[in-house]
Amino acid sequence: MIILKNIERYYNTGSQKTWVLKNINIQVNKGDFVTIMGPSGSGKSTLLNIIGMLDSPDAGEYIFNDEPVHTFSEKRRTELHKHAIGFVFQAYHLIDELTVYENIEMPLLYKGERKPDRQSRVADILDRFNIVGKKDLFPAQLSGGQQQLVGIARAIIGRPKLLLADEPTGNLHTSQGEMTMDLLRQLNSEGITIIQVTHNEKFAEYGNRVIQIEDGFVRTDTNT
Repeated sequence: MIILKNIERYYNTGSQKTWVLKNINIQVNKGDFVTIMGPSGSGKSTLLNIIGMLDSPDAGEYIFNDEPVHTFSEKRRTELHKHAIGFVFQAYHLIDELTVYENIEMPLLYKGERKPDRQSRVADILDRFNIVGKKDLFPAQLSGGQQQLVGIARAIIGRPKLLLADEPTGNLHTSQGEMTMDLLRQLNSEGITIIQVTHNEKFAEYGNRVIQIEDGFVRTDTNT
């Protein structure tokens, strides 16, 4: 599903290059649940942003479902990102002025789906996540765990092939974090490929593989 070949990301500082990622070679198969770990500043979030097509590498090749992403225009990358990838963030990134219902509906509006289809899809996912009673509330009226549930619901309503989670439990209590990880594992069992970044070693074990990033390099890549 994903092939990264010799991916590099760097910044020019005078006559020298400051490396963020160097010589990254990773393959992720459909249905994998991969955890990326590493110390702060190791490059793991930059790697996730490249995989999510929010950032571009300075060198190397990125193949997504047999398509050469590294050759695409920004417009084409944005289109592929919109239709194939869902994001879950540590800070939730819900829109404060929109209700739970409206936040979840937003990706379908971007995709131009018809109103009856949007209503049906949102109703289904509200029911699945057991948050029908929260649909008219605003993010500030929800707990952290509830906000993350809404964030995950929004990320998957477009039926992405790939779900990227950047520290999805970072702002949650332990029980809320476990609930979130149980949900991610369930989604993975239903066929969604997941790549998460986390510092939490316990939550890293929810996946089937752990990649350790250090100083922009892949240090280890092991099955759990």
